Amino acid sequence: MDEKNKKHKGDLTIAMFPKKTLGVLGGMGPLASAEFMTLLAKLAPAECDQEHPKVILLSWPQIPDRTKAILRGGEDPSPYLLEGLRKLASWGADLLAIPCNTAHYFIDKMEADLPKPLIHIVEATLEETKRRTSGGAWLLATSGTIKTELYQKHAPRMGVQLLLPEKSSQEQIQNCIELVKKNDLQGAGSLLKDILSSLSRERDLPFIAACTEIPLAFKAIGKESLMISSLNALALKCISVIYDQKSLCS
Repeated sequence: MDEKNKKHKGDLTIAMFPKKTLGVLGGMGPLASAEFMTLLAKLAPAECDQEHPKVILLSWPQIPDRTKAILRGGEDPSPYLLEGLRKLASWGADLLAIPCNTAHYFIDKMEADLPKPLIHIVEATLEETKRRTSGGAWLLATSGTIKTELYQKHAPRMGVQLLLPEKSSQEQIQNCIELVKKNDLQGAGSLLKDILSSLSRERDLPFIAACTEIPLAFKAIGKESLMISSLNALALKCISVIYDQKSLCS
């Protein structure tokens, strides 16, 4: 194992073992949740099964659509989200994560009711954005996330400048997300190419994939280097907390 994965103490080399059990409320959507689980496995500082984190996944695709609830008065997903998080806590989770950005609009309203600490995907993504760029970034998100100003509210205190696509581009982004949910990654990738080209002509900046479907569209066209992935940022933050890496490095 390389130096980042183990701490040396005298002549002994100590493996990094997970300190917490992670509970993941997924299914929003299923492909994004599956990719998140893959990222957790890839990013874990582990050399064998036993050094990987214990993860409890509740994949619940039937949770009402978050963007429809925000834009068109659809069913409120809040009771489902809280029920799912409580189930994960009752099953033994010490720490919670939701690989869905728009869901955090509802999560922010029930912070006092959360049964366990939750790694906030928006904060994790903005932290990663600040590390990656000082010149701002395009915000690619659901129309629901844009309307709630979820990222716009957190960005100023974290020192991140956001650029928002105009209405026509935002409609294309929402369509791209919906294509991923339909398992049409080729179609989503093709549409994303047009979106990236148009926005880059306006301002050549990185892109925050602030919907967990969007990284899959980037991956489909091999353009991952252009994005700051909310999925990857959440996974990195979870791994850091699960393994208590700050104290291990002290």
